[in-house]
Amino acid sequence: MDNTDTIVETKADIRVDDGDHERFSHYADKNDIMEAMINGTPIMALCGKIWIPSRDPKKFPVCPMCKEIYDALFLSE
Repeated sequence: MDNTDTIVETKADIRVDDGDHERFSHYADKNDIMEAMINGTPIMALCGKIWIPSRDPKKFPVCPMCKEIYDALFLSE
């Protein structure tokens, strides 16, 4: 019998596509969010997602693209 060891490397492959946007809460201007919730009008998140806010954002993880953009804009100072 041949003794060979196989090393299996596992990496998390996290890809955000159009369908994944619905699984996250997104960053947008607070005033725009309130107006959109009241009027039912769409707004654009930092990541480019356009949606009408209607659900409690605390029930979803933060969109990784929105967080990355927010951190680059506001935490790099």
